[in-house]
Amino acid sequence: MIEPIDGSALLTGITWDSRDVEPGWLYVALPGEHVDGHQFVEPALRAGAIGALVSEAPDARACTLARELGVAIIQAPNTFHAITDLASEWRRHLKGKIVGLTGSTGKTTTKNLTRDVCAACFSVVATEANQNNELGVPKTILNAQPETQVVIVEMGMRGAGQITQLCEVARPDWGLVTNCGESHIELLGSREAIAFAKAELFSALPQGVGRAFINADDEYAAVMVERSKLERNNITCVAFNGYDDAREADALPAGPRVWAEDVRLDAQGSAEFTLCASGFADSDEDPRQPTLFTMAPDVERASCHLSLMGLHNVSNACAAAAVGRSMGMTLQTVAQALAESLPEPGRAQVCKGRDGFIVINDAYNANPDSMCASLRAFGAMDISGRRFAVLGDMGELGDFAQECHMRVGGYVAAQPIDALICVGELSRYIAEGAREAGLPNERIIVAEGIGEVLGELEETLCADDAVLVKASHFMGLDRLVEGLIS
Repeated sequence: MIEPIDGSALLTGITWDSRDVEPGWLYVALPGEHVDGHQFVEPALRAGAIGALVSEAPDARACTLARELGVAIIQAPNTFHAITDLASEWRRHLKGKIVGLTGSTGKTTTKNLTRDVCAACFSVVATEANQNNELGVPKTILNAQPETQVVIVEMGMRGAGQITQLCEVARPDWGLVTNCGESHIELLGSREAIAFAKAELFSALPQGVGRAFINADDEYAAVMVERSKLERNNITCVAFNGYDDAREADALPAGPRVWAEDVRLDAQGSAEFTLCASGFADSDEDPRQPTLFTMAPDVERASCHLSLMGLHNVSNACAAAAVGRSMGMTLQTVAQALAESLPEPGRAQVCKGRDGFIVINDAYNANPDSMCASLRAFGAMDISGRRFAVLGDMGELGDFAQECHMRVGGYVAAQPIDALICVGELSRYIAEGAREAGLPNERIIVAEGIGEVLGELEETLCADDAVLVKASHFMGLDRLVEGLIS
């Protein structure tokens, strides 16, 4: 280790991308299949990194630069394990509430909503973008300070046991599962197996003080409760759902509940509803002092109007509200924070095309559930012109891929879509499913690539039209969006 000039200097952030380095941050050199982070130690130090964590001995030039700048180069046998160990130790110093969050769909949107709700009253650190894997979870923990009041840790998974591993680092106090859908069915084989994997989050909660936030409208909610032994472990169950007429929470343990009434979509496809809550402690006290669970009989209500598109985001908003209300926030404060929360780029983001048409940029990710939800929201928008749906492949579906894509195609045929444009090998089954469901062949285009789609749309689109762009991230349809708006 090369000692810095100031041995008491504190790290203020961490990154493994030298382009993101800010002064005072630690740069972590990760060996990769295509790019080795050790090649970028010097640029990271010049960008202001206070130190570099490496697994290979630094060369003479890097050592000289470190001495000149007064920074440290720390060598460890394995930089990935070093980050994990560092985060696990740092977790012991965090005094705030750690909220673990996972789900098949909507987890990043729900994380953002929960972050924005809690930030109305508390200091908050949350997972950046969708950095929810074995690297992102430690990074989120390391970004928090001991005094941070709420830390929201998004957790992704592809197989059994992965949530458990992430929980060993984050050690969440509370856990939230948005739903159990078909994402990752390629490896897990069934929705029940997916539910078991998601339930690992609830199993990791501390006995007697943990809280499990469960989507009462999810058909596997009771399965997760039983699997994680919530009642035996004395974990408070907080139910949420996006519709008053949705599946009731009777099958779940008694506890607080958040739901929506009078749900409707405005002309832009955004949801308006009455946010409702019951079973929470009185919120007259300082919201920075989380209240204890008491069963209050009265129903609280507050009007809420989301900036996010789609009925599916009502459930996500109710999940975030359940966390905020559990922290002692008033329902009115929660509703206001939800209204002010904006979508991230690539997640149902409404953009203006260069010729005046509307582009719905939902190209960040996709699975069968989110694809149908986006189509439903798109169909509900008040569009005076035509609707074009550009749909690409959905990943991680394995042997279920053909069936899932065809099912999405059948859903397209039931929506007010004027033209369906499919791009990608698997999306051909979307086109096939739409034909079989009755969508006329002349309204279906199967394109070879983004260039062909862009050319087709440029010749066809008018100022009053709208385009939905939706696919899994690996399809790169964000480039199509850029072409339409730039």
